[in-house]
Amino acid sequence: MYLEIVSPEATLFSSEIDAVSVPGADGEFEMLNHHAAIVSLLTAGTVKIKVHTQTHLDYEKLHPEVTPHMSDNKVLMLKIKSGTLESKDNKIIILAD
Repeated sequence: MYLEIVSPEATLFSSEIDAVSVPGADGEFEMLNHHAAIVSLLTAGTVKIKVHTQTHLDYEKLHPEVTPHMSDNKVLMLKIKSGTLESKDNKIIILAD
């Protein structure tokens, strides 16, 4: 599936992924490939991105706010204050603050 994370200032992340975990209004939830269509509010917390196993990311070109997990560089972390998530047709867009 494809994930794009944008803020008012820049595109923070854009790539194929295996899964993403987000801080939803009713608690953290994870989205996998072919997830049902959804729109959700996000709260302050950490977005955890599981990078697609066949995707080669240039970690030096990642936005500075997106950081690899300390113990697994196939997991990326992004702290957000709030946001909105929309998922449809295997594409997820997160508007983050």
